[in-house]
Amino acid sequence: MDDITSGALVSDPETRRALQLDALSAILPMERRDRLAELLTDDDVATLKHLAREGMGENTLRALASDLAYLEGWARAATGAPLPWPAPESLALKYVAHHLWDPAERETDPQHGMPAKVAAELREALLLRSAGPHAPSTVKRRLASWGTLHRWKGQEGPFHAPSLRTAVGLAVRANTRPRQRKSKRAVTRNVLDRLLATCRSDRLADTRDLAILLLAFASGGRRRSEVARLRVEQISDEPAVPRDPKDPQSPTLPCVAIQLGRTKTGVADEAGRVLLVGPPVEALREWLERADIARGPIFRAIDRWEAVEEKALTPQSINLIVKRRCVLAGLEPREFSAHGLRSGYLTEAAQRGVSLPEAMQQSQHRSVQQAASYYNEADRRLGQSARLGV
Repeated sequence: MDDITSGALVSDPETRRALQLDALSAILPMERRDRLAELLTDDDVATLKHLAREGMGENTLRALASDLAYLEGWARAATGAPLPWPAPESLALKYVAHHLWDPAERETDPQHGMPAKVAAELREALLLRSAGPHAPSTVKRRLASWGTLHRWKGQEGPFHAPSLRTAVGLAVRANTRPRQRKSKRAVTRNVLDRLLATCRSDRLADTRDLAILLLAFASGGRRRSEVARLRVEQISDEPAVPRDPKDPQSPTLPCVAIQLGRTKTGVADEAGRVLLVGPPVEALREWLERADIARGPIFRAIDRWEAVEEKALTPQSINLIVKRRCVLAGLEPREFSAHGLRSGYLTEAAQRGVSLPEAMQQSQHRSVQQAASYYNEADRRLGQSARLGV
């Protein structure tokens, strides 16, 4: 098998790459394996395998693979050749010009933005869905992925060039497309209570979903990827805490600590530690007991006979659980996603008067600006500035 996957017995490049991508089946979406094998080069696949061996997070690697496939497809459509390494500054500027453009300018200048021939080729390859300019966040993310791959290849790219930074800045300011939130609506406590009310039967899936929702929200609004990969070994018991912090004699609540390990914005160190207190702890313990889970992944799939599988749920499964609970609660699932638990935690904290530093310690946000946006939004809704016309 080693000879086959190394290419010794396979002459067709796409088949060889497809076989090599099998080694990444636990990380990459393998329903797209053949398409990725067609888009990526041998060097691309070798880079992804190297990143996997280096322990790069699954979500990050999956995003890099997706971005790399798009960039390769775009480069072929725009230049007729694969991505060059290192990329010249002119190619990065062309990428920005093709993806961040002004629709009003396009009406008077058909050559403005992405050429129609390039767009048609990308749509035929199922790489392009947008009819207008891309979201600035998408363009910036792909540029960042492009730069990351350069660094891993030991090469210098043009991504810190003043001309490129200026071009991106001007294009973003000219872009009129509003920024889309990952979840249109935040899952604040009143919404969460409606979701929890759908988890009150004795079904094992209800016990699991109750624990997922409570843990994800109360632990600071954990990302779906963090919830999906959570393991028993990351949980440790802490001394019980008083229900009323001001009254040491009040009844106590159970408490556990969660060592988050590597997160989207952090590394596996002591700073990535959050506490869980009260009902979320009870729900977690009930799930682990009923599912007979003593080690390994905490949240797992359940078959029709209520047998618990060994493999952890995927991040997408966590998202689908939130949407399914929305349907059962009579809410519009398109309005909510798993990320709504993260934004909902900070929104709820703001409404309850929890200080921003304290909330960020639990949510593990690194950006004060991003975390403060939820606080500012809560203040604006409750403040007088928007009520002068009432």
